[in-house]
Amino acid sequence: MTAGSIRNPVLPGFHPDPSILRVGTDYYLATSTFEWYPGVRLHHSKDLVHWRPIGGALDSVRLLDMTGNPDSGGVWAPCLSYVDGLFHLVFTDVKSYSAFWDTPNYLVTAPAIEGPWSAPVPLHAQGFDPSMFHDEVTGKSWLLSNRTDWRPGHAWANGIIAQQYDRDTRKLVGDAVDIYAGTPAGMTEGPHVYQRDGWYYLVTAEGGTEWFHQATVARSRDVLGPYGSDPAGALITAVHRPDLALQKAGHGSLVETPDGEWFFAHLTGRPLSPRGRCVLGRETAIQRVTWTADGWPRIDGGVPHDVVEGPDLPAHPWPDEPETDDFTSPTLGPHWSTLRRPATSTWVSSIARPGHLRVQGGRSPGANSGESLVARRVQHGRATFEATVEFAPVHFQQQAGITAYYNSRNWYFLRVGFDETIGSFVDVLSSDRGRVSVHGPAVPVSGPVRLRLDLDGGALRASYGDVEWGPFDASILSDEYAQESDGGLPRAWGFTGAFFGLWVQDMTGAGRPADFSAATYKPQR
Repeated sequence: MTAGSIRNPVLPGFHPDPSILRVGTDYYLATSTFEWYPGVRLHHSKDLVHWRPIGGALDSVRLLDMTGNPDSGGVWAPCLSYVDGLFHLVFTDVKSYSAFWDTPNYLVTAPAIEGPWSAPVPLHAQGFDPSMFHDEVTGKSWLLSNRTDWRPGHAWANGIIAQQYDRDTRKLVGDAVDIYAGTPAGMTEGPHVYQRDGWYYLVTAEGGTEWFHQATVARSRDVLGPYGSDPAGALITAVHRPDLALQKAGHGSLVETPDGEWFFAHLTGRPLSPRGRCVLGRETAIQRVTWTADGWPRIDGGVPHDVVEGPDLPAHPWPDEPETDDFTSPTLGPHWSTLRRPATSTWVSSIARPGHLRVQGGRSPGANSGESLVARRVQHGRATFEATVEFAPVHFQQQAGITAYYNSRNWYFLRVGFDETIGSFVDVLSSDRGRVSVHGPAVPVSGPVRLRLDLDGGALRASYGDVEWGPFDASILSDEYAQESDGGLPRAWGFTGAFFGLWVQDMTGAGRPADFSAATYKPQR
């Protein structure tokens, strides 16, 4: 039985900037994770139709230290490649992005996709969205990225640069060379190079990562150019088709099957309404690619499709993810992420109390280090998240519960809190672009409580037993809403997507823990 149709998005929810790689008969996808650990989310497939998460590559401070990273900073646009029997993974750890840019790039390698990954090799910090190209003809390797420019009056994404990388010494060689200025769409980034029939093909992302996004192809007989853009225009874009279910199509990479079929994995988004807000963030889709007689890649109509003819490969489905996590494993499953710090035993444990996840109270919602948030991506437009919480606060600075979270300025928190007059209670706390509100009633409680969040498109409801709060505006948990600017400069960018999570705060500094059990994520059909 063949794999069947590809139904997009293949990675729903927050999975942007896909880098796709085939090694033998295995396919891997690496996606951006920004301020979430583990850095660089990895998926595996045998047929390009069915995908399974295999966790994140950068799972320790040794590999990635995101202390103090801003919202939507951290890991941008990783790239997977394979040479010399090693996986090569390059990524940017964005430390700042307003008037100036701090974009150090790194390389880690591993003999297997599961690791262990080597200590990071520092590369340049001249731009972001790095990729590595290994030339089969010359044997040389090249690091590519965009070039950032902070100077007023200059384009901030100022073309594509390449610099040779010596695999033996694990160092960059020579100077970076400008190889492609891009098309009039502008904001050229996300470069990937491929070889085919004597040509070097450069695939880039252009037009920004919103409604004007696109993927552009250029080619040259030399890896350093000059590159000529495809005269037919963008490889893929939805800029002229607001009616399509898949929008924002652009940033992506190519892969070839052993039988010579080609596919393009790319970023996409699904707005609640035409050109509306995308609560699920930027997702990954895959399109079929054909080649013209004169050697240019084409996607049918140049637009993203919901359903695509799959490859001529045997079907290889994976077991379904259990809806409920009973925390019987000593480590968190691959669907969980943590905010800005890895899930170490210093603050999170499934061993301290079997069948429970114990989370030590961390810093405030506005902190950019030391938060205690364990969360998973929201991957369906209609979904329920529940968990049982045991928490005994003794101070109003202590609170624990479940959250629908976008970033430090936009979230809903169904919490167990404390008040000197009523003791422990359940209510909802929210933040809308940093404006914090309390939503009653405050229901007195004691002992374990089962808390629930229900997402229905643009509406979110919270409940405990027979008591319900909401509906609330779920669209504030979107890339579009999270983005804020100040005088034309980004105060906050929105690059992630909505999460459901387990959140514990102890702003007294005492680290009072909460125990969570039976955490359930259930799509609603």
